Amino acid sequence: MSILITNNPLVEAQFRDSCTVVFTEESLLCLLIRVRDRIHEGCRLLTHPLSGSVKPNETLYKSVLVSEAGNETDPQSVIIIEECLTAVRKFQPVDISDDYLPDLQAVDLSLIQSALVSLKPTTVV
Repeated sequence: MSILITNNPLVEAQFRDSCTVVFTEESLLCLLIRVRDRIHEGCRLLTHPLSGSVKPNETLYKSVLVSEAGNETDPQSVIIIEECLTAVRKFQPVDISDDYLPDLQAVDLSLIQSALVSLKPTTVV
């Protein structure tokens, strides 16, 4: 079984009945720190934390799929999440109008839906 970590209410509503969803109302940076903490607990990244062509400072929403915790920390997942955290910290925040929030939520939902379709059916519940 996998775990979907998101700060997107649209994603949480879409997937809460079909997989384990960890929903938080935190910023993108805080969400990625939460993902990093899960990786250090033994989870492995199943989707890239900065997927899509949206710059980290141009969206407020992100959904990341990780495996359930295993016995060891996955070094590749650690490298990827640390690189993502570095990238997010480099960008200056952009003031995003509330008018765009539904669109940003829809983009994130579309990205995670595409990722779930491309994963093997045995990987995702």
